[in-house]
Amino acid sequence: MAQRRIIPKSRDRLTFLYFEHCRIEQDDLAIAIFQQNHRFQIPCAAISTLMLGPGTSITHAAIKTLADNGCHVQWVGADVFRFYASGEGTARNTERLFHQARLWADSFKRLQVVRRMYQFRFNEELSPDLTLQQIRGLEGVRMRTLYQQLSQAKGVEWSGRNYKADHWDEANPINKALSMANACLYAVCQSALNAVGYSMALGFIHTGKPLSFVYDVADLYKSETSIPAAFEAVQETYFDLDELVRRKCREKFYEVRLMPRLIKDVDEILQFKGADELNEPVCFLWDDQLEKVVGGKDWSQEE
Repeated sequence: MAQRRIIPKSRDRLTFLYFEHCRIEQDDLAIAIFQQNHRFQIPCAAISTLMLGPGTSITHAAIKTLADNGCHVQWVGADVFRFYASGEGTARNTERLFHQARLWADSFKRLQVVRRMYQFRFNEELSPDLTLQQIRGLEGVRMRTLYQQLSQAKGVEWSGRNYKADHWDEANPINKALSMANACLYAVCQSALNAVGYSMALGFIHTGKPLSFVYDVADLYKSETSIPAAFEAVQETYFDLDELVRRKCREKFYEVRLMPRLIKDVDEILQFKGADELNEPVCFLWDDQLEKVVGGKDWSQEE
C-alpha cells in the first residue's frame, strides 16, 4: 500500500471521472482505459472518484492500484442517476469518525450541528429563537425562490421537483438533469468524506440511509453547483443530457473550488480540530485511564 505521506490530499485531486463501455487495466501506478480505438492513461493518485457506467469491466490489479492510492470507485447506472455500489481505499484516520459519532449520539450537540448546517446554507446568522421546524420552512422558501430565479434566468420551464426513480422516462428534462447533477455531487462528497474517515451513514439532518451524511454535505453546495449546472444543461438541450450535465457539474465544481473547500467546511461545521495526520502515530491503544495511548512503541521500557 502507498504510504500516507505520499498520497495526495483529497483537495488536490480531480473531482471525478466517468467511463462507460470500456475496459480498465492497471498500468504501473496508473490505470489504462481502453475504449473503442482509444487508450487513456490516468494516474490513480490524481483522481478522487472513478465512476463506472454500463458496459465497463475492470481488472483486479486496477482496483488494487486505485485502492492503494485512496481513489473511490463507484458503479453507477446510465445517466449517472443510479448508485449501485462502491469500493473504497483505506480511510486516513479515525479521529473524525469518533468525533462525528459523539456529536451524532448527543441530541443537544446534534441539534447544534444541524443549525450550523442550515446557517451555512443561508450564509447568515439564524436567530436562536427559531425552531428546527421554522428553519426547515425558511429553507423550503429559499430553495423554491432559487428554482424560480434559475427558471427565469435560463428560460427553462419549472413546475416543481417531481420525479420517481421507477418512472424515470416520465420525468421532464429539468428533473432528469437535477437527478443526474445531484448524483455527481453525491459521488464527489462521498469520496472526499470517505478519504478523511467520516461515516457516510451518520447524518445529522438526514437519517436512516447509508448515505445520510453525504446528503447532508451535498445540500450545502447544491445551490451553487448541481442545481445551476442542471438548468444550464437543459437551457442548451433536452436530449442526451447525461454527458452535458457531467461537464456542467465539473465546471461548477472547479469554479467554486469544491474539493479544496469541502473537508475544511465540514470540519468547521462539526468543529473538528484534529492533529495533523502526517504527524499522527501509526495507531493508538485503548487505555482504561487515559482513553488512549500511542501504539507502535515498546511499552516494556515504561515504568
